[in-house]
Amino acid sequence: MDVHSTHSTPLSTIQASRAAPSPAVKNKQTTGISEQDLQQLRTLKMRDLVVRAHEAAHLAAASGIVVGGASYSYQRGSDGVQYAIGGEVSIDTSKVAGNPNATLQKAQQIQAAALAPTQPSSQDRTVAARAAKMAIEAKAEISLQVISNNVSPTNQSATDGASRSLIDMESEARSISRQ
Repeated sequence: MDVHSTHSTPLSTIQASRAAPSPAVKNKQTTGISEQDLQQLRTLKMRDLVVRAHEAAHLAAASGIVVGGASYSYQRGSDGVQYAIGGEVSIDTSKVAGNPNATLQKAQQIQAAALAPTQPSSQDRTVAARAAKMAIEAKAEISLQVISNNVSPTNQSATDGASRSLIDMESEARSISRQ
């Protein structure tokens, strides 16, 4: 899974078309395939299944924030079929302007989408970490809004405690961004 730091983060997807074998390849299939070619085809078929399952997990969890279509990298096998060996799908990773609650929900969905496959890649983990940071920042903004709406002489001690929590969240966000 490739990740870009723009507002659109490639994750991946499941759909792709396969090219039909050419007549020359069909003739080779009827005359036999070497053991080496058979092993390569088994490897390509397995990789294709893994890539598509990985990307399907991302897509299922990223519903509603997917931007554009899927993109795959292919390798043509000795049978003439193109097998997916890598893939991505772009998702919107931008904050929701002026709405920290919506930003928090979106960050949680981005994180879930990034970690949806059974074996997340390093890129998947990077996207998840960025989403976690975005969630912490949204929580901090929500806390600031709550504090500014509730400040009065009678509840000053509650405000001081909330400020300490905010400092803790900001510290946590900085430590995540260093990873």
